[in-house]
Amino acid sequence: MIIVGIETSCDETAVAIYEGDVATGKGELLAEQVASQIETHARFGGVVPEVASREHLLALPPMVESVLAEASLPWSRVDYIAVTAGPGLMGALLVGTSYARAAGLVHNIPVLPVHHMEGHLLAPGLAGALPEFPFITLLVSGGHTMLVRVDGIGSYSVIGETVDDAAGECFDKSARLLGLPYPGGPEVALLAKGGDRKRFGLPRPMLNRDNLDFSFSGLKTAVMYAVKNAGGIESFDLQAMKDMAAGIEGSICEVLVKKSVRACLREDAPRLVIAGGVAANQTLRSMLFKLAESKGVEVHLPHPKHCTDNAAMIAYAGFQHLFAGRNAPEEWDATPRWTLQT
Repeated sequence: MIIVGIETSCDETAVAIYEGDVATGKGELLAEQVASQIETHARFGGVVPEVASREHLLALPPMVESVLAEASLPWSRVDYIAVTAGPGLMGALLVGTSYARAAGLVHNIPVLPVHHMEGHLLAPGLAGALPEFPFITLLVSGGHTMLVRVDGIGSYSVIGETVDDAAGECFDKSARLLGLPYPGGPEVALLAKGGDRKRFGLPRPMLNRDNLDFSFSGLKTAVMYAVKNAGGIESFDLQAMKDMAAGIEGSICEVLVKKSVRACLREDAPRLVIAGGVAANQTLRSMLFKLAESKGVEVHLPHPKHCTDNAAMIAYAGFQHLFAGRNAPEEWDATPRWTLQT
């Protein structure tokens, strides 16, 4: 079974081809491409929805043909098209879903609408078998931070989430306070090397609360006041910048790691997946493996290239639904606000 995956929910245009066997549930990624719009949006300090939609319109059609050619496949060999239908930017979603519908109509191929965050939480399956059910997934990106209990394909319960800013959003906003370019997460991580994360005494928000929710707006505010009280960012030398970056990264990662492992223990599901763009952070991975090992929790991570938005995870999620015996729905729409809870 050949599935073409399409992802256009935000600022990456991506296409992938996955071949799977619905009898065994096994498969392989045949080809994939991703076109990032980071440089386009960097000068605006964030994603501009109208610009993102225009870039998707330009990039998607030739990319689909290029990926098919890379896999040496004609449209006649494609069995399904899996496309991100939400959540995301409405205009961006419509580019991908409209293309998928049109291609499906022209080539008589059924279309599978896929939840973007479901793609992320299943992404570790691209690198090997998924963990045994149930498992806990921390979905952590620029727009989302949530803990999800996964009892099966399509069976998800949100057991914790941010009450304000997402972790990736906190990285970006804190980076802006330090005068660093967009996107802030990789810039903070790079600057944090050689820094003293304890120097500025930044808080670990909600770490000791007896729940699984997150809050990062207070950390952002603490960074703002620390910079202000020091006389402004202009007064920071390189080491002070490194120390502040290390403090930001350390605070975010410690909260994410400790609450994720806590969730596994509370839910009696000692298997943990961390997915989403922030999951590529090496400090997060290092802290996670150390704590998880001490608590008897298995850790499953996607390949770093499949942490950020990609179409391989969308094609794979579509395949998993087919393997579970589900068919392409007749009626569906692009849904910019789409809950993962089932």
